[in-house]
Amino acid sequence: MPSFDISSEVNMANLTNSIDVASRMIINRYDFKGTSAKVEFSEKELTITLYGDSDFQLGQIKDILLPAMEKKEADSSKRLDPQDIQTVSGNKVKQVLKLKSGIDSELAKKIVKLLKDSGLKVQSAIQGESVRVSGAKRDNLQDAIAFVKKSITDFPLQFGNFRD
Repeated sequence: MPSFDISSEVNMANLTNSIDVASRMIINRYDFKGTSAKVEFSEKELTITLYGDSDFQLGQIKDILLPAMEKKEADSSKRLDPQDIQTVSGNKVKQVLKLKSGIDSELAKKIVKLLKDSGLKVQSAIQGESVRVSGAKRDNLQDAIAFVKKSITDFPLQFGNFRD
């Protein structure tokens, strides 16, 4: 029986590359000269930390970072979970952006319910941080992919591991 997996994994190479591009752009910008504006990425903790002199400057850094991320991987900015802005040493500020990797249980249940209610002839099951969808025909699976892409637009999903 043909099947595929719906998952949401962070492409580390693209993310690191886009953060490097944003860092170079920040270094080269004239209005950031002599300020504490920078971007740091922790691959182990899956966090991006933005540093700046003010809330306004953090906004400018985000305006540089998010398009760089979108250019490398579509919808990648939707997986960011911004934390509160913190004051650091006097008038400097920082903000941590956590990256969501994998499909959480709420979204997985939503996908399974959507597929059940859609009337498509497919079965879906939650398997850890992914959802396995199987059906009798390949066309049913392609319809399921199109339906899920149309229905879930607030989080980046990947459709892979197709087996015939």
